[in-house]
Amino acid sequence: MTSNLTNPMNLNDSLDVLRRETVAAISEASDSETLAAIEAGAVGRESPIAAARRSLGKMAPEERRDAGRLINDVAKELEALVEERREELRADERAAKITAEAIDVTVDYTRLPQGRLHIIQQVMDEVCDIFVGLGYHIAEGPEAELAWYNFDALNTPPDHPGRLESDTMYLDYGKPEDEMLLRAHTSPIQARYMETHEPPVYIVAPGRAYRNDTIDASHLPVFHQIEGLAVDESIEFSDLKGTLAEFARQFFGSTTQVRMRPHFFPFTEPSAELDVSCFNCDGGESSCRVCKGVGWLEMLGCGMVDPNVFTAVGYDPEEVTGFAFGMGVERLAMVRHGIDSIRHFVDNDVRFLNQFPG
Repeated sequence: MTSNLTNPMNLNDSLDVLRRETVAAISEASDSETLAAIEAGAVGRESPIAAARRSLGKMAPEERRDAGRLINDVAKELEALVEERREELRADERAAKITAEAIDVTVDYTRLPQGRLHIIQQVMDEVCDIFVGLGYHIAEGPEAELAWYNFDALNTPPDHPGRLESDTMYLDYGKPEDEMLLRAHTSPIQARYMETHEPPVYIVAPGRAYRNDTIDASHLPVFHQIEGLAVDESIEFSDLKGTLAEFARQFFGSTTQVRMRPHFFPFTEPSAELDVSCFNCDGGESSCRVCKGVGWLEMLGCGMVDPNVFTAVGYDPEEVTGFAFGMGVERLAMVRHGIDSIRHFVDNDVRFLNQFPG
């Protein structure tokens, strides 16, 4: 595109050369920037076409009209070709962008594993659902607790061994009225709830608890409990046994039997340990991996609420009675699923956790 268009003697030939070269370049332009450069070189302000137009003033009048018409015809043709090619390139660029951003919905992709609730949370939710179905409400409380609610309000005397630092995780150990600790059970929730609610009371209190236990196959310093409390007029021990028997049937199976053995807890009197019949062998087979041939599984502690507890929270023990129970969530999960060590719950081994999809 270096043809000399200012000489009227070879204007036709030069325009023809310019046209052929520019048409070829336009057709080979692969992007908008290249095309813009070709357009500027052919018909821009510094192009041969522009130079030829400026030279028209030097031509004789009889030559000027024909030369001007010829220059304009070539310029318009090249501008039309440039615009046509520009539209083609724009279409190609749009198509390329669509192709690059397209998602093939027929092609499979790498899926991240779906999350699930931990087996401990699954068991807690299931137990709470059973008691909600029996008319209970869920109650919650702080994990950093005052010694008053953890011990004193629950009829635990100052010299009880459970109050020693060797057993309880204190945050501030000293004067009994100011002692702060990590709750040793979820029973303090019951005391707090009774302080702010008039009877009747039917609650379950799930949550974490803390004790200075050495980690072994059946103990962790952080574990989970579900405590239950029922307070009303004329509640009897038979109500306690019937409630826990219904829970056992729903949790372990409809044929599950229960039995109670005398025990001692500071906050209940009388107190008992609840056993459930082995759901695996249904009768004490010597080879049973669950009950080891005993036929019964120790499951939870329970009893009638001690009158001293009612007095501590402002209830009149002459007007109301009640029962309470408490169960370890890890224990429930281990018994039902045949888990041999409580440490599996905190080892974070996905091979173990994946066995309980929920």
